[in-house]
Amino acid sequence: MSFDVSPLQIEARVSLREHNSFGLPAVAQTLVRVRSDADVRRVVDHPELGRAPKLILGGGSNLVLTRDVAAAVLKVEIAGRRLVAETADAWIVEAGAGERWHDFVTWTLEQGLPGLENLALIPGTVGAAPVQNIGAYGVELKDRFHSLDAVDLVTGRSVTLDAGMCRFAYRDSVFKHELAGKSVVTRVRFRLPRPWLPVLGYLDLERKMAETGNTSPDARTIYDWVCAIRRAKLPDPAVIGNAGSFFKNPVVSAEQCRDIIERDPEIVHYPMPDGSVKLAAGWLIDACGWKGKSVGRAGVYERQALVLVNRGGASGAEVVTLARAIQESVYGRFGIRLEPEPVIV
Repeated sequence: MSFDVSPLQIEARVSLREHNSFGLPAVAQTLVRVRSDADVRRVVDHPELGRAPKLILGGGSNLVLTRDVAAAVLKVEIAGRRLVAETADAWIVEAGAGERWHDFVTWTLEQGLPGLENLALIPGTVGAAPVQNIGAYGVELKDRFHSLDAVDLVTGRSVTLDAGMCRFAYRDSVFKHELAGKSVVTRVRFRLPRPWLPVLGYLDLERKMAETGNTSPDARTIYDWVCAIRRAKLPDPAVIGNAGSFFKNPVVSAEQCRDIIERDPEIVHYPMPDGSVKLAAGWLIDACGWKGKSVGRAGVYERQALVLVNRGGASGAEVVTLARAIQESVYGRFGIRLEPEPVIV
């Protein structure tokens, strides 16, 4: 039996500009690189870190930093990818929380394990994916989720959570509420159904089928389509700082939607199975004239109004000021309050 006795990697006064996709300036007073469950337990048992408040950091793609961070930043870098089990009706695959999400999706397809292709090119890490219940092009993480492992930041105990315990909702989970800052996700497992069935009931994918004449795409083709669609709409954070979609698509009642359609017949909307209607937040923002506009050095992306960008040297305060101005504008015209997707610190 072997034991992991490597020391914690603790760094002081670390710039977080390279650790958040918005490229916002902030300094972590203390940063700990977490590369195993044992590292999390060492943090819990540490005489100073154990009692300190914690900020859990993955890829920093869902984060707006408005100030320096006094909390101990736990930078999750746990690696690993594997096929756990194969049954008649599913493949179970697992990835370490520090793995880049898109790299993991690519790997599953390379292994002949389809099912995550609609979620290609979403920025961030595997460990952050269930926190946000990421979703795109007709698929949410909860649709493919099996279970996850996490370490409690109070007791140091490892726990396994199933979908019910994670309490997934639209861009939401228990990790944004009771377990916020209290638990570190270390590994996530996914159930990929067999036989594979494509998910194509999304306007952009329907357009791709019409353009190409391919009405029966395989998983790799859907992956390629999703990557092409996202690249055409969304800026690369390595080129223009951003956190992807900044606002959640609001969900309203059918009656509310009918009222809005009477005033704005062109509004983009999607009926939901429960009778509610999801509205396209990007359309609402664009209708209020925000596309391409700026507040200070923060702006609204010219190709997609749902994305706020760092035009160079923006502060977190400028991003938040822009976001609030957009919220007030949309509420004033449509009576709808937009909710930000990223965590604002």
